[in-house]
Amino acid sequence: MTTSLVLRRIGYSAFFAVVLAFFAVPMLWLASAPFDSRPGLGLRWPDWTFDNVTATFDHPYALTSLVNSLVLCGLAMIVTTVLAAGAAYALSRVRIPGRDVLLYVLLLLSSVVTGTAAMVPIFVMMYQLGLINSQYGTALVIAGGMLPAAIFILKDFVDAVPRSYEESARVFGASPWQILLHVVLPIARPGIATIVVWAFVQAWGNFLLPFLLLRDITSQPAAVLMRTLYDEGGSANLTVIPVFSLLYSIPVVALYLFVSKRYGFRFHGGIKS
Repeated sequence: MTTSLVLRRIGYSAFFAVVLAFFAVPMLWLASAPFDSRPGLGLRWPDWTFDNVTATFDHPYALTSLVNSLVLCGLAMIVTTVLAAGAAYALSRVRIPGRDVLLYVLLLLSSVVTGTAAMVPIFVMMYQLGLINSQYGTALVIAGGMLPAAIFILKDFVDAVPRSYEESARVFGASPWQILLHVVLPIARPGIATIVVWAFVQAWGNFLLPFLLLRDITSQPAAVLMRTLYDEGGSANLTVIPVFSLLYSIPVVALYLFVSKRYGFRFHGGIKS
C-alpha cells in the first residue's frame, strides 16, 4: 500500500468524520438537553432531571399545539394521498390530449408559484370564505400546495402496474373503482407509503401558512408555537424548548420508521426490485 493511498484514506476518513459530527452533534443535544438541569446551547454531559419535562407539560399550549399539528398534518396527508392516487391513476390510464404537458405544467407551477408568492391571494380567498382560524381550511390549502408534486411522484408507481392485472379484473366484472382499490393501489402501496411520509413531513414543518391563517393561539400547530417559547427577558426558554423539540420530532421519526419497516423504501415504481 503506497503512502499516497494511505493519506487519501486518512483524508476520506477525516472528512466523513467531520460530516458525521456535523449531523450527530444536534441529535446528541436533542437527546441530552431535555434532561439537563442547566440546559445550554452547547453539548455536555447532562445533570439529569425531569423538571424540564414537567415545565413543558405545564405550558398552557405545548401539548395542545402538538395535537393541533397531528390533526392538521393528518388531514393534509389524507387529502393529498387520496386525491393524488385518483389523479395519478386517471393520468396514467386515460388518454388525455396533452397529458404529459399538463402534468409538467402543474409541477412547474407548484415549484415556481410557492406558498410565499401566492400568500396574499390565498389569505384574501380564505378570508372571503370565512376559513381564517379553520384547521380544515388550512389543511386543504397545504394539501393543495403538495398535490401536483404528489401526483407526479405517484404516477410513476401507477405506470409500473401491469395493465394485464386490470384487464383480468375487468373480465370478472370489476368496476373502475374496484380495480383502483383492489388491484392498482395494493400493488402501488410503496408509492402510497412514500406519499404518506412525504406529505406528513411537508405539512409538519410548514410554518408560514398556519402562521398566517390560524390567528388563534389555541388552534396553532407546534411549528408556529415554537416561535413563542421565550422567557420574560426575550431569550430562548431553554427549559421548555429542548423537551418540546424532542416531542415535536417523535411523530415524524415514528412514521418514517413504521413505513420503512413495513415497506423498506426499496422499490422501483410499483414493483419491488
